[in-house]
Amino acid sequence: MNMGYERKKMRGFLRKEPSKFGFLLLLGCFVISMALIGMSRHYVVSFPKLNFLVSLHATSSGLLAGDKMISRHRGNLLTEHAGEPLCDFSGIRSNICEMKGDIKIHGNLSSIIFITSSKIHESYRMKPHARKQDKYALSHVKELSVKSVSANDDTPKCTMKHNIPAIVFSTGGYMGNMFHDFTDVLIPLFITTHRFNGEVQFLVSDYRPWWILKYQPLLKQLSRYETIDFNKENEVHCFNEVIVGLKFHKEMSINPSRTPNGYSMVDFAKLIRRSFTLQRESAINLHENHDKKPRLLIISRRRTRSFMNINEVVQMASELNYEVLVEEAGLNSNLGNFSQVVNSCDVLMGVHGAGLTNLVFLPTNAVVIQVVPLGGLESIAYEDFGVPSIDMKLRYLQYSISEAESSLIEQYPRDHPVFKDPATIRKQGWLALRSTYLINQNVKLDVGRFRGVLLEALDLLHQQVE
Repeated sequence: MNMGYERKKMRGFLRKEPSKFGFLLLLGCFVISMALIGMSRHYVVSFPKLNFLVSLHATSSGLLAGDKMISRHRGNLLTEHAGEPLCDFSGIRSNICEMKGDIKIHGNLSSIIFITSSKIHESYRMKPHARKQDKYALSHVKELSVKSVSANDDTPKCTMKHNIPAIVFSTGGYMGNMFHDFTDVLIPLFITTHRFNGEVQFLVSDYRPWWILKYQPLLKQLSRYETIDFNKENEVHCFNEVIVGLKFHKEMSINPSRTPNGYSMVDFAKLIRRSFTLQRESAINLHENHDKKPRLLIISRRRTRSFMNINEVVQMASELNYEVLVEEAGLNSNLGNFSQVVNSCDVLMGVHGAGLTNLVFLPTNAVVIQVVPLGGLESIAYEDFGVPSIDMKLRYLQYSISEAESSLIEQYPRDHPVFKDPATIRKQGWLALRSTYLINQNVKLDVGRFRGVLLEALDLLHQQVE
């Protein structure tokens, strides 16, 4: 009864007062439209080169995109930004903030402040490490604040002034793994700082004294000044130029077309030799030195991806007239001494892994042989160590083992997806791939099959190189 009455009442309302309802609706739309037009005079958002999720309801007038908060204020209103933003978050692997002017750095507060006369202000949160998509790595990297403020804003007073640029970066992440040391920090640091010719100050977040000590010879070539522990610094350091974060090009290498003066991995290799006082610049040329034996260094591994028949490999290589050395590139090895050993060799071989990073110490025209375990890892192996070798003007050979050369034949039947369909393992994610093909796999080289690779390396050492 009541429901019928309500329906009749509503029908009556719609029949008898359409003009009043329409007028109110039209009036409401007009008011909203005028409000939006008024707002549009102030809210003009234009950020070329960056893609953002825009929300005009944010209390800080901010734009949130991933791990950054970007705010540009004129009073309390967003406005169009004239010129380049302070920070570039478009890189696949690294975020970079570059500032020139009046800059204050307070490490203890993880804060970098840019004083500007502009009414347009920016604010960012970032982690200065070249592995931005890796959440686990970044969980070991401290977040920093980068922002611009007006000259009349309250900022800490300078306690130390510098007349050189500063670079702020992190030694968090996977530091201690040699591949990541070079890929994530040392090569990006070279790319970022080479143009300063040593006249630059390093402020290191997530400071690890043992890491700084290990790579001190190289760091001293890049900066003539004592490294500052960013997070423990109570001083307010003031600079006229600051770069926060490191520029990344590709895995363990450099793209010369993206560097100011076209410097490349060849230049990085020269810097490495100078840093560690390595004497040999070129590998042996067997065409001119028939009576000399080339030195072959085999990088051994104890726990994973180890050579199960290393003695057979050494014997076979010796029969081919190699002088063979077997060394483990352990975490506790003296890098200065080990770099000398590597530099004395003409051929370096090892199973895919961080130990191959030692190729940076080889003389030009040496040969790198990468043994790739099962798991469809060929493209990853080539990207990690093949491309850097070629970019350094080394000769590169890649050897993929057969099923019979893998220890996995003792763990799985031959018709298992581990052998027949590695893609199914890879689809389970990185941890599954790592566990199956990297952690739990060793290599027993077929010396007859591998002999051809060592012969090819000898042939390369016979060739004349410009």
